[in-house]
Amino acid sequence: MASYSDSKPALQARLRRIEGQVRGLQRLIEEDTYCIDVLTQISATTKALQAVANSLLADHMNHCVIQAAQSSRAEGEEKVQEVMTALNRFIRA
Repeated sequence: MASYSDSKPALQARLRRIEGQVRGLQRLIEEDTYCIDVLTQISATTKALQAVANSLLADHMNHCVIQAAQSSRAEGEEKVQEVMTALNRFIRA
């Protein structure tokens, strides 16, 4: 079971809103909307995706990482390394 199972409905709702934001961005481009207005909406969409990622990361840390660390030091270290790799991807993005 995924660590975010309890928050799955909320995450899905947030992702549907983000999907709507992306469709809105497509409309803005179709309508030749002023560049700064499009960039503002892109920023809002990016922040919304980051909020989803932060929620998933918190769930992962509070469930998967803690559970692995309680199981064994090696499993805990493996999960911590997995998180560090994921965070490095976010930092480079």
